[in-house]
Amino acid sequence: MTTSEGNNGFLLKNGGLLTTVQHLGTSGLRAYGVSGGGAMDRESLRIANWLTGNSEDEAGLELTLAGPELVLETDMLVAITGAPMSPSVDGEALPMWRPVWVRQGAAIRFGRAARGCRTYVAAAGGLAGGRGKAGRLRAGDFVRLRERGEAAPSRWAAEWAAVLAREAGGRNWSAARWFAPPPRSSSCYGGGAPQAVIGLRTMTGSEFGQFSEAARTAFFRERYRVAPASDRMGCRLEGAPLERLSRAELLSHGVTPGAVQVPPGGLPIVLGADCQTTGGYPKIAHVATVDLPLLGQLKPGDWLSFQHVALEEAQRLDLESEYEMSMLKAAIRSRRP
Repeated sequence: MTTSEGNNGFLLKNGGLLTTVQHLGTSGLRAYGVSGGGAMDRESLRIANWLTGNSEDEAGLELTLAGPELVLETDMLVAITGAPMSPSVDGEALPMWRPVWVRQGAAIRFGRAARGCRTYVAAAGGLAGGRGKAGRLRAGDFVRLRERGEAAPSRWAAEWAAVLAREAGGRNWSAARWFAPPPRSSSCYGGGAPQAVIGLRTMTGSEFGQFSEAARTAFFRERYRVAPASDRMGCRLEGAPLERLSRAELLSHGVTPGAVQVPPGGLPIVLGADCQTTGGYPKIAHVATVDLPLLGQLKPGDWLSFQHVALEEAQRLDLESEYEMSMLKAAIRSRRP
């Protein structure tokens, strides 16, 4: 990201608390020590991309806890999903979970997350540079849209952009009247009542048997609070320490997002999208893939509990979730101006 890169994109007037460019992560490189990375709430990014006519793996912005101010250097079709950060243009609230056309020169302003932790912004055609590690974006950075030849807005996106631009009239923005229903991960920040405790469906880990009976029982019975030191690498938890039967050191072994490690202090760490590829702490459990988007929306101070599921149940839940997402994608694509 640069400070003076053409006029096909948007300029960050301020960078927010933590704004990064993310896609769905890389695969096949963990054996070489390369973390997969990618969006913490993959479902929200996928839906944002579908709402702008992109393939689901195009790069978008991930905003954490408090968002930036984006000045558009070109007319743009965007979609905003994830945690509600009160997006606005000209002091008017910008609807989420739908295609929105915004005029060149307008500024999209974000506040703090009312619930949840992370908001996603996709733009028709996708963002350039999303396949690498661009790091934190700051005030003055310019985020470029992908050029023709790299990618271009789809016909679906172009049609919606044209219709919404006409409907805007003299205003700086116009939004579709329909919206995509938020996924299950939105249950901690969406239109329903806030949940006091977020339940994460979890399988027992490879070292589950190395913990005392009291610790194994407490892990699924007690609730934990997300610690301030949590980040994209891992969600650190506060609560009753878990006792391990043996203090013997383990050889480092492969780990993936969702693994629940227990360091010597006894307080669990749930690994996130930017986690390391190997680790030597015992794994008491592993969060089911279907609930990783929920994990990505937990912020410091939130409460969570672990709900035991068998491997077969976790696989069934994941297949059900993917089927629902495929139906949502088809429903979005069927919407014509």
